[in-house]
Amino acid sequence: MNIAKLNTEQQNLKTMNIDQMSTEDIITVINQEDTLVPNVIARQVPMISEVVDEIVTAFKQDGRLIYIGAGTSGRLGIIDASECPPTFGTDPGLVVGIIAGGKEAMTEAIEGVEDDKQQGQTDLENISLAAKDIVVGIAASGRTPYTIGALEYAKKIGAQTVSVVCSKDSEMEKISDYTISAVVGPEVITGSTRMKAGTAQKLVLNMLSTASMIKMGKVYGNLMVDVQMTNEKLHNRAVNIVKMATGASDEEARAAIKEQNYHTKAAILQIITGLKGTEAKSLLENHDGYLRDAISSHYK
Repeated sequence: MNIAKLNTEQQNLKTMNIDQMSTEDIITVINQEDTLVPNVIARQVPMISEVVDEIVTAFKQDGRLIYIGAGTSGRLGIIDASECPPTFGTDPGLVVGIIAGGKEAMTEAIEGVEDDKQQGQTDLENISLAAKDIVVGIAASGRTPYTIGALEYAKKIGAQTVSVVCSKDSEMEKISDYTISAVVGPEVITGSTRMKAGTAQKLVLNMLSTASMIKMGKVYGNLMVDVQMTNEKLHNRAVNIVKMATGASDEEARAAIKEQNYHTKAAILQIITGLKGTEAKSLLENHDGYLRDAISSHYK
């Protein structure tokens, strides 16, 4: 496809004279364009929901969620993946982010790597991609060779494939089992897809990971009950979560957390049910970590 024909490369008629605007007018027009993004995402909710269900299926079969992309798209995938362990207590290998060019590409533009179709396949081979995994290719244009190569390989070995794009009728859409197409229109600065397109991609990835974790029992009510206490801030957050979930005092919450070896979910279960020591953890394990199910079963 001719790049000039891509949705992501069109000129925005509202910003043709942005270089002559006052600072406040520049900020205003950027903000106005950003407000268009959520409505675009809203139209993709049915497709996003389908993808979430596929991710949960993969997780329950010991599969992984793999994000892969180049440039901004790849960075956004890595950011979303890296937030899952501290927020939801997941193994770092459950949600994986891969960027063309590797770790160095997180902070520096590495020219040419996104054009290497074979490298997309190689990077998935290097993590031993399996049919039980699900691969989410991210590219605003929907035509990045690196990401296309990754999706083609994933499909070849039988893994579920998803494209997150910001262009209509993209090459990636023709390959993937599912396509989330957030067409946000021309950017404030022509072709700068780190802007509206990047915002749209970030919103979609937030939904995919968060909703999947909720469905996997990582949330009780709206509390992140599998939070990892890796620093003082997160330890205090866990204490507050236990207090909000149980109505316990600060002292009771801290005591339960300590007794349950700093396992937030088990501490909540201990306070609510009165189960002590390993009994709380065992009950959780018997219900695959679903706290609400464990509480219900205790009172049956």
